Amino acid sequence: MTDLPPFLVALPLVASVVVLFAGLVRSETGWPIAAMAGLGQLGLAGYVAYQVFTAGPTSYVVGGYEAFYGIELVIDGLSASVVVLIAAVSLGVLAFARTAGPRGNPFYATYLLLVGGLTGVVITGDVFNMYVFIEISGLTAYALVASGDTGRSAVAALKYLIVGTVGASLYLLGVGYAYIGTGTLNMADLSAALPTVADGLGYQSTLVQTAFAFIAIGLFIKTAVFPLHTWQPEAYAGSPDSVSGFISALVSTTFAYALIRISLTVFTPDFFAAVDAAQTLLIVGAVVSIVAGSALAVSQSEIKRMLAYSSVSQFGLVLAGLAVLNQTALIGATVHLVGHAIMKGGLFLAAGLIATATGAREVHEYEGLSERMPYAAGAFAVLAFAMVGVPPAVGFVGKWYIAVGAVQAQLWPLAAVILLSTLLTLAYFARLVERMYFREPAATGDLAEGEGTADTRPDAVVADGGRPSVGMYVVVVVAAVLAVALGAAVVPFAEYLQPTIDLLLP
Repeated sequence: MTDLPPFLVALPLVASVVVLFAGLVRSETGWPIAAMAGLGQLGLAGYVAYQVFTAGPTSYVVGGYEAFYGIELVIDGLSASVVVLIAAVSLGVLAFARTAGPRGNPFYATYLLLVGGLTGVVITGDVFNMYVFIEISGLTAYALVASGDTGRSAVAALKYLIVGTVGASLYLLGVGYAYIGTGTLNMADLSAALPTVADGLGYQSTLVQTAFAFIAIGLFIKTAVFPLHTWQPEAYAGSPDSVSGFISALVSTTFAYALIRISLTVFTPDFFAAVDAAQTLLIVGAVVSIVAGSALAVSQSEIKRMLAYSSVSQFGLVLAGLAVLNQTALIGATVHLVGHAIMKGGLFLAAGLIATATGAREVHEYEGLSERMPYAAGAFAVLAFAMVGVPPAVGFVGKWYIAVGAVQAQLWPLAAVILLSTLLTLAYFARLVERMYFREPAATGDLAEGEGTADTRPDAVVADGGRPSVGMYVVVVVAAVLAVALGAAVVPFAEYLQPTIDLLLP
């Protein structure tokens, strides 16, 4: 046991309050304070992860009150990986936002609150406490989406608020059913008590199955599993570029983690062995999301909406890794969860960088982009092919593990869909790369009014959003490099993760 887990949540929350009060004295203080908090969060998360991977899982009992009244924070290899991911990506997006905006202490305070809420979702060992952090994360995400200057941002935030509230409410209803049957909210205690509820009916009882259904569907909404994804396209497309990069990388990722954690720690693999319908629900959700998300992405003309629908498909792959219920697929789901955050966050930030310089936000406006912005176009292309699953990128390795796991489980239709997903993803990214590298830049008159000019100088700055900073370029290039480099790190990462996988899927 260590005293460090609560500081992972407390640090960004306290920094958020500091930023808010500092703004009363001087309005330009928000970014430096948020950056220092982000660096501290990354260092703390890295140290905790090192302890977990070398010495085993760690836990902390809040206030010294043991379960079932108390709240426990638990960090194992899986949660440590996601905590480091949250800290690293949030710091990178913060660097991008320094120039790209939004700015102002209220924005940075809300940003830090979201970091704290997401971290809390990951490390809590209590299902009701998870709901509290889900609500913190949701409310702050709604506020960040609404931080744009247009009415579209406000409408997107309202839709996100309504649909997200339904998802959180369903999750809470499922927690309520589980509590009625067991009298506890602690995840470890729930896993021990659920098999014995309802006079020994356990997993076969309507109470337990209803609890799982409500929790799973609530988290399906939060993760944007098709057809419960309706909030996501507008939330991603209507928010400022920095916010799109942040929430696309981390928000659904964290809720997908929550679904994995609840499924394997609270309900356990024994539940899925006893209730075939539960595994079927996961498999159907995965298949429909993979196919429908890709089909909708192909049909989009706006870059950010295309990337949003792509996320629906990619989280279908993560859900498939969970649904297979074997160790190989679960490693693949974890790798893809981490890899997707890097790749998709990088793609949204690259799209924001390009829009800042050229005003290009539609697919046809990317024609000849490699001549106008060779570095940005190169980073976008690398991230796109990594998302497709071109070796040796992390996108390939994650999909490979999931597909192999499906074959091992003899889930042949699911394995076929996973392999098909590579072609579906290629369908919408290839057309972008083709326009960037194999077409001439559009003439000035071909661009819509107010959407920039067709200056063909390398990485030219044209007046629409402003001048991209070096920091914006660095963040996007680092994301592209990581998307490739992390593929080589998967094998040692899987070795460190194996003790946790053994506990979740013995």
